[in-house]
Amino acid sequence: MIPAPNMVASAPVISLNGSAPHCEHLDGLQPVTPLSDHCRDCQDHADRQAPVVTCLTCGWVACSDDSPRRHARVHYEETEHPLAAGLEPGSRWRWCYVHQRLV
Repeated sequence: MIPAPNMVASAPVISLNGSAPHCEHLDGLQPVTPLSDHCRDCQDHADRQAPVVTCLTCGWVACSDDSPRRHARVHYEETEHPLAAGLEPGSRWRWCYVHQRLV
């Protein structure tokens, strides 16, 4: 049921990552080691160095959606591995491709 404008909706479930709704893809996540420090699919291209992310399921490293080739998204589409994380030291950025949002 979608609440009417004058009805009070119940509060959303709050996850450990702040006010975003809980993402079940984080449940049971095991640590992975990134397999490289660059996008192997882009290494033959001389254009600008794109930001890279690592797959939190298998450790594959690929260029982000900010790059022209979007190899991390391609990896998700081929494998259905749902989560990617920023590769920079100290980065807390994580993206869920299934929910299309930060987690």
